Amino acid sequence: MEFSAKQIAEYLGGTVEGNENATVQTFAKIEEGVAGAISFLANPQYAHYLYETASSIVLVNKDFQPEQEVKTTLIRVENAYEAIARLLTLYQSTIQKRTGIHPRAVVAETAQVGENVYIGPNAYIGEHAVIGKNCQIYAGAVIEERATIGDDCTIYPNASVYHDCKVGNRVILHSGCVIGADGFGFAPAADGYEKIPQIGIVTIEDDVEIGANTCVDRATMGSTYVRKGVKLDNLVQVAHNCDVGNHTVMSAQVGVAGSTKIGQWCMFGGQVGIAGHAVIGDRVLSGAQAGIAGSIRKGNVTVQGSPAIDAKNFMRSSVVFKYLPNLQADVNRLKKEVEALKHPNQE
Repeated sequence: MEFSAKQIAEYLGGTVEGNENATVQTFAKIEEGVAGAISFLANPQYAHYLYETASSIVLVNKDFQPEQEVKTTLIRVENAYEAIARLLTLYQSTIQKRTGIHPRAVVAETAQVGENVYIGPNAYIGEHAVIGKNCQIYAGAVIEERATIGDDCTIYPNASVYHDCKVGNRVILHSGCVIGADGFGFAPAADGYEKIPQIGIVTIEDDVEIGANTCVDRATMGSTYVRKGVKLDNLVQVAHNCDVGNHTVMSAQVGVAGSTKIGQWCMFGGQVGIAGHAVIGDRVLSGAQAGIAGSIRKGNVTVQGSPAIDAKNFMRSSVVFKYLPNLQADVNRLKKEVEALKHPNQE
Protein backbone atom coordinates (compact mmCIF):
# COMPACT_ATOMS: atom_id res chain seq x y z
CA MET A 1 0.00 0.00 0.00
CA GLU A 2 1.13 3.53 -0.76
CA PHE A 3 0.39 6.70 1.21
CA SER A 4 1.27 10.34 0.62
CA ALA A 5 2.66 12.76 3.17
CA LYS A 6 -0.62 14.66 3.04
CA GLN A 7 -2.66 11.53 3.85
CA ILE A 8 -0.35 10.54 6.70
CA ALA A 9 -0.42 14.04 8.19
CA GLU A 10 -4.23 14.09 8.08
CA TYR A 11 -4.38 10.70 9.81
CA LEU A 12 -1.93 11.77 12.54
CA GLY A 13 -3.16 15.34 12.91
CA GLY A 14 0.24 16.70 11.89
CA THR A 15 1.59 19.29 9.45
CA VAL A 16 3.73 18.75 6.36
CA GLU A 17 6.98 20.57 5.67
CA GLY A 18 8.16 19.83 2.16
CA ASN A 19 6.52 17.81 -0.58
CA GLU A 20 3.01 16.84 0.54
CA ASN A 21 2.78 14.49 -2.47
CA ALA A 22 5.81 12.43 -1.40
CA THR A 23 4.76 8.80 -1.09
CA VAL A 24 5.93 5.85 1.02
CA GLN A 25 5.35 2.11 0.91
CA THR A 26 7.46 0.87 3.83
CA PHE A 27 9.16 1.77 7.13
CA ALA A 28 12.85 2.20 7.92
CA LYS A 29 15.07 3.37 10.74
CA ILE A 30 16.27 6.89 10.08
CA GLU A 31 19.90 5.75 9.82
CA GLU A 32 18.93 3.06 7.28
CA GLY A 33 16.46 5.12 5.27
CA VAL A 34 15.68 4.37 1.63
CA ALA A 35 13.52 6.07 -0.96
CA GLY A 36 9.86 5.22 -0.44
CA ALA A 37 10.26 4.68 3.32
CA ILE A 38 8.96 6.63 6.30
CA SER A 39 11.16 7.09 9.40
CA PHE A 40 10.87 8.96 12.68
CA LEU A 41 13.07 11.09 14.89
CA ALA A 42 12.24 11.13 18.60
CA ASN A 43 15.66 10.88 20.26
CA PRO A 44 17.88 13.98 19.75
CA GLN A 45 21.04 11.84 19.62
CA TYR A 46 19.89 10.57 16.20
CA ALA A 47 19.26 14.06 14.83
CA HIS A 48 22.39 14.06 12.66
CA TYR A 49 20.93 11.24 10.57
CA LEU A 50 18.07 13.51 9.50
CA TYR A 51 20.31 15.56 7.22
CA GLU A 52 21.59 12.55 5.28
CA THR A 53 18.72 10.03 5.42
CA ALA A 54 17.30 8.74 2.13
CA SER A 55 13.83 8.20 3.65
CA SER A 56 11.11 10.04 1.73
CA ILE A 57 9.26 11.17 4.88
CA VAL A 58 10.40 11.63 8.49
CA LEU A 59 8.13 12.19 11.48
CA VAL A 60 9.46 14.74 13.99
CA ASN A 61 8.12 16.39 17.12
CA LYS A 62 6.41 19.74 16.67
CA ASP A 63 9.09 21.59 18.62
CA PHE A 64 12.04 20.08 16.72
CA GLN A 65 14.38 22.73 15.29
CA PRO A 66 16.77 21.52 12.56
CA GLU A 67 20.32 22.86 12.69
CA GLN A 68 20.83 22.70 8.93
CA GLU A 69 18.92 22.21 5.70
CA VAL A 70 16.66 19.15 5.58
CA LYS A 71 16.16 17.57 2.16
CA THR A 72 13.47 15.05 3.08
CA THR A 73 9.80 15.82 3.72
CA LEU A 74 8.95 16.32 7.41
CA ILE A 75 5.66 15.71 9.18
CA ARG A 76 5.46 17.51 12.52
CA VAL A 77 3.38 15.76 15.18
CA GLU A 78 2.87 16.05 18.93
CA ASN A 79 4.91 12.92 19.66
CA ALA A 80 6.90 11.24 16.89
CA TYR A 81 7.32 7.98 18.82
CA GLU A 82 3.59 7.61 19.44
CA ALA A 83 2.86 8.58 15.84
CA ILE A 84 5.08 5.89 14.34
CA ALA A 85 3.48 3.37 16.71
CA ARG A 86 0.04 4.34 15.36
CA LEU A 87 1.23 3.90 11.79
CA LEU A 88 2.81 0.53 12.53
CA THR A 89 -0.41 -0.62 14.17
CA LEU A 90 -2.38 0.53 11.12
CA TYR A 91 0.04 -1.25 8.80
CA GLN A 92 -0.14 -4.48 10.80
CA SER A 93 -3.94 -4.41 10.76
CA THR A 94 -3.88 -4.56 6.95
CA ILE A 95 -2.01 -7.89 6.96
CA GLN A 96 -4.54 -10.65 6.43
CA LYS A 97 -4.56 -13.20 9.23
CA ARG A 98 -4.68 -16.92 8.62
CA THR A 99 -7.74 -18.95 9.58
CA GLY A 100 -8.53 -22.63 9.87
CA ILE A 101 -7.23 -25.62 11.79
CA HIS A 102 -4.18 -27.36 10.38
CA PRO A 103 -4.68 -31.11 9.85
CA ARG A 104 -1.75 -31.88 12.16
CA ALA A 105 -3.18 -29.81 15.02
CA VAL A 106 -4.77 -31.72 17.92
CA VAL A 107 -8.03 -30.20 19.11
CA ALA A 108 -10.04 -32.08 21.75
CA GLU A 109 -13.66 -32.80 20.90
CA THR A 110 -14.83 -30.98 24.03
CA ALA A 111 -12.80 -27.83 23.27
CA GLN A 112 -14.68 -24.71 22.20
CA VAL A 113 -13.07 -22.82 19.34
CA GLY A 114 -14.41 -19.41 18.25
CA GLU A 115 -14.84 -17.92 14.80
CA ASN A 116 -11.95 -16.97 12.51
CA VAL A 117 -9.37 -18.86 14.56
CA TYR A 118 -6.09 -20.20 13.19
CA ILE A 119 -4.51 -23.25 14.84
CA GLY A 120 -1.15 -24.26 13.39
CA PRO A 121 0.52 -27.65 12.93
CA ASN A 122 1.30 -29.67 16.05
CA ALA A 123 -0.57 -27.25 18.29
CA TYR A 124 -2.57 -28.88 21.07
CA ILE A 125 -5.92 -27.71 22.46
CA GLY A 126 -6.94 -29.75 25.52
CA GLU A 127 -10.26 -31.06 26.79
CA HIS A 128 -12.82 -28.35 27.67
CA ALA A 129 -10.41 -25.58 26.69
CA VAL A 130 -12.03 -22.41 25.33
CA ILE A 131 -10.51 -20.37 22.49
CA GLY A 132 -12.09 -16.99 21.69
CA LYS A 133 -12.70 -15.57 18.23
CA ASN A 134 -9.98 -14.21 15.92
CA CYS A 135 -7.15 -15.94 17.78
CA GLN A 136 -3.89 -17.00 16.11
CA ILE A 137 -2.36 -20.10 17.69
CA TYR A 138 0.89 -21.05 15.99
CA ALA A 139 2.77 -24.31 15.55
CA GLY A 140 3.54 -26.32 18.65
CA ALA A 141 1.61 -24.10 21.06
CA VAL A 142 -0.08 -25.93 23.94
CA ILE A 143 -3.39 -24.91 25.55
CA GLU A 144 -4.08 -27.45 28.26
CA GLU A 145 -7.32 -28.74 29.74
CA ARG A 146 -9.92 -26.19 30.84
CA ALA A 147 -7.68 -23.23 30.00
CA THR A 148 -9.49 -20.23 28.52
CA ILE A 149 -8.14 -17.86 25.87
CA GLY A 150 -10.03 -14.62 25.13
CA ASP A 151 -10.69 -12.94 21.79
CA ASP A 152 -8.04 -11.60 19.39
CA CYS A 153 -5.12 -13.32 21.12
CA THR A 154 -1.84 -14.37 19.50
CA ILE A 155 -0.08 -17.44 20.86
CA TYR A 156 3.29 -17.87 19.16
CA PRO A 157 5.08 -21.20 18.52
CA ASN A 158 5.80 -23.42 21.51
CA ALA A 159 4.14 -21.16 24.07
CA SER A 160 2.28 -23.08 26.79
CA VAL A 161 -0.81 -22.28 28.83
CA TYR A 162 -1.26 -24.87 31.56
CA HIS A 163 -4.53 -26.34 32.73
CA ASP A 164 -7.27 -24.09 34.15
CA CYS A 165 -5.37 -20.84 33.52
CA LYS A 166 -7.24 -17.81 32.17
CA VAL A 167 -6.02 -15.49 29.42
CA GLY A 168 -7.94 -12.32 28.57
CA ASN A 169 -8.57 -10.50 25.30
CA ARG A 170 -5.90 -9.15 22.93
CA VAL A 171 -3.12 -10.95 24.78
CA ILE A 172 0.16 -11.79 23.03
CA LEU A 173 2.22 -14.74 24.28
CA HIS A 174 5.60 -15.06 22.59
CA SER A 175 7.47 -18.25 21.80
CA GLY A 176 8.53 -20.43 24.70
CA CYS A 177 6.67 -18.54 27.43
CA VAL A 178 5.02 -20.70 30.06
CA ILE A 179 1.84 -19.64 31.82
CA GLY A 180 0.91 -21.72 34.84
CA ALA A 181 3.91 -23.91 35.64
CA ASP A 182 4.14 -24.98 39.28
CA GLY A 183 5.28 -22.38 41.76
CA PHE A 184 8.59 -23.06 43.52
CA GLY A 185 7.09 -24.54 46.65
CA PHE A 186 8.92 -27.14 48.74
CA ALA A 187 8.82 -28.00 52.44
CA PRO A 188 12.04 -29.18 54.16
CA ALA A 189 11.76 -32.77 55.32
CA ALA A 190 14.10 -35.23 57.00
CA ASP A 191 15.13 -36.81 53.69
CA GLY A 192 15.13 -33.70 51.51
CA TYR A 193 12.33 -31.48 50.26
CA GLU A 194 8.68 -32.39 49.98
CA LYS A 195 6.84 -30.81 47.05
CA ILE A 196 3.87 -28.60 47.96
CA PRO A 197 1.08 -29.12 45.40
CA GLN A 198 0.34 -25.95 43.45
CA ILE A 199 -3.43 -26.10 42.94
CA GLY A 200 -4.05 -22.47 41.96
CA ILE A 201 -4.08 -20.84 38.52
CA VAL A 202 -2.75 -17.85 36.59
CA THR A 203 -5.05 -15.05 35.43
CA ILE A 204 -3.79 -12.89 32.57
CA GLU A 205 -6.04 -9.86 32.01
CA ASP A 206 -6.70 -7.94 28.77
CA ASP A 207 -4.04 -6.29 26.57
CA VAL A 208 -1.08 -8.04 28.16
CA GLU A 209 2.06 -8.95 26.21
CA ILE A 210 4.46 -11.58 27.55
CA GLY A 211 7.90 -12.06 26.00
CA ALA A 212 9.75 -15.14 24.83
CA ASN A 213 10.74 -17.68 27.51
CA THR A 214 9.06 -15.71 30.27
CA CYS A 215 7.45 -17.74 33.05
CA VAL A 216 4.42 -16.86 35.16
CA ASP A 217 3.93 -19.52 37.84
CA ARG A 218 0.56 -20.72 39.06
CA ALA A 219 -0.54 -19.94 42.59
CA THR A 220 -0.24 -22.38 45.45
CA MET A 221 -3.89 -21.55 46.09
CA GLY A 222 -6.00 -18.89 44.41
CA SER A 223 -4.42 -17.11 41.45
CA THR A 224 -1.29 -15.36 40.27
CA TYR A 225 -2.43 -12.15 38.53
CA VAL A 226 -0.98 -10.24 35.61
CA ARG A 227 -3.28 -7.25 35.34
CA LYS A 228 -4.56 -5.26 32.38
CA GLY A 229 -1.99 -3.74 30.03
CA VAL A 230 1.11 -5.29 31.64
CA LYS A 231 4.12 -5.78 29.34
CA LEU A 232 6.75 -8.36 30.28
CA ASP A 233 9.97 -8.63 28.29
CA ASN A 234 11.78 -11.87 27.45
CA LEU A 235 13.16 -14.07 30.25
CA VAL A 236 11.12 -12.57 33.07
CA GLN A 237 10.17 -14.72 36.08
CA VAL A 238 6.96 -14.01 38.01
CA ALA A 239 6.56 -16.42 40.92
CA HIS A 240 3.49 -17.97 42.52
CA ASN A 241 0.74 -15.77 43.99
CA CYS A 242 2.23 -12.52 42.70
CA ASP A 243 -0.05 -9.69 41.60
CA VAL A 244 1.40 -7.41 38.92
CA GLY A 245 -0.62 -4.18 38.67
CA ASN A 246 -2.14 -2.52 35.60
CA HIS A 247 0.25 -1.23 32.93
CA THR A 248 3.41 -2.21 34.77
CA VAL A 249 6.38 -3.03 32.51
CA MET A 250 9.41 -5.24 33.18
CA SER A 251 12.58 -5.52 31.11
CA ALA A 252 14.45 -8.75 30.48
CA GLN A 253 15.57 -10.96 33.36
CA VAL A 254 13.51 -9.30 36.06
CA GLY A 255 12.72 -11.77 38.81
CA VAL A 256 9.77 -11.38 41.19
CA ALA A 257 9.66 -13.74 44.17
CA GLY A 258 6.45 -15.28 45.48
CA SER A 259 3.43 -13.42 46.91
CA THR A 260 4.73 -9.98 45.97
CA LYS A 261 2.17 -7.32 45.04
CA ILE A 262 3.22 -4.67 42.53
CA GLY A 263 1.25 -1.49 41.91
CA GLN A 264 0.13 0.18 38.70
CA TRP A 265 2.36 1.85 36.10
CA CYS A 266 5.61 0.61 37.61
CA MET A 267 8.75 0.24 35.49
CA PHE A 268 11.57 -2.20 36.20
CA GLY A 269 14.85 -2.19 34.28
CA GLY A 270 16.76 -5.31 33.28
CA GLN A 271 17.78 -7.85 35.93
CA VAL A 272 15.91 -6.21 38.79
CA GLY A 273 15.26 -8.64 41.64
CA ILE A 274 12.29 -8.24 43.97
CA ALA A 275 12.06 -10.18 47.23
CA GLY A 276 9.04 -12.24 48.18
CA HIS A 277 6.01 -10.94 50.10
CA ALA A 278 6.93 -7.34 49.26
CA VAL A 279 4.41 -4.59 48.48
CA ILE A 280 5.44 -2.14 45.76
CA GLY A 281 3.42 1.07 45.36
CA ASP A 282 2.15 2.68 42.16
CA ARG A 283 4.58 4.27 39.69
CA VAL A 284 7.73 2.94 41.30
CA LEU A 285 10.64 3.12 38.84
CA SER A 286 13.62 0.84 39.31
CA GLY A 287 16.94 1.06 37.48
CA ALA A 288 18.64 -1.99 36.03
CA GLN A 289 20.06 -4.62 38.42
CA ALA A 290 18.44 -3.08 41.48
CA GLY A 291 17.87 -5.43 44.39
CA ILE A 292 14.55 -4.63 46.09
CA ALA A 293 14.81 -6.46 49.39
CA GLY A 294 11.50 -5.34 50.91
CA SER A 295 8.39 -3.25 50.44
CA ILE A 296 8.30 0.19 48.83
CA ARG A 297 4.79 1.15 49.81
CA LYS A 298 5.18 4.81 48.89
CA GLY A 299 4.57 5.32 45.18
CA ASN A 300 6.14 7.73 42.69
CA VAL A 301 9.73 6.97 43.68
CA THR A 302 12.79 5.95 41.69
CA VAL A 303 15.27 3.45 43.14
CA GLN A 304 18.62 2.07 42.07
CA GLY A 305 21.34 -0.21 43.44
CA SER A 306 21.44 -3.30 45.61
CA PRO A 307 20.00 -3.01 48.14
CA ALA A 308 17.83 -0.50 46.30
CA ILE A 309 17.89 3.07 47.59
CA ASP A 310 16.71 6.42 46.26
CA ALA A 311 18.21 6.82 42.79
CA LYS A 312 19.68 10.28 43.46
CA ASN A 313 21.39 9.02 46.62
CA PHE A 314 22.69 6.03 44.69
CA MET A 315 24.19 8.29 42.01
CA ARG A 316 25.88 10.41 44.67
CA SER A 317 27.20 7.29 46.37
CA SER A 318 28.45 5.78 43.12
CA VAL A 319 30.71 8.81 42.63
CA VAL A 320 32.34 8.02 45.98
CA PHE A 321 32.75 4.25 45.44
CA LYS A 322 35.94 4.47 43.38
CA TYR A 323 37.57 6.68 46.00
CA LEU A 324 36.86 4.36 48.95
CA PRO A 325 40.35 2.77 49.06
CA ASN A 326 41.97 6.21 49.22
CA LEU A 327 39.43 7.39 51.79
CA GLN A 328 40.17 4.36 53.94
CA ALA A 329 43.90 5.10 53.78
CA ASP A 330 43.25 8.73 54.71
CA VAL A 331 41.07 7.71 57.66
CA ASN A 332 43.72 5.29 58.94
CA ARG A 333 46.38 7.99 58.63
CA LEU A 334 44.20 10.52 60.47
CA LYS A 335 43.49 8.00 63.24
CA LYS A 336 47.20 7.58 63.78
CA GLU A 337 47.73 11.35 63.85
CA VAL A 338 44.91 11.79 66.39
CA GLU A 339 46.36 9.07 68.59
CA ALA A 340 49.75 10.76 68.39
CA LEU A 341 48.24 14.08 69.48
CA LYS A 342 46.36 12.40 72.36
CA HIS A 343 49.53 10.72 73.58
CA PRO A 344 52.41 13.03 72.61
CA ASN A 345 54.95 11.40 74.95
CA GLN A 346 54.52 7.90 73.58
CA GLU A 347 56.90 6.74 70.94
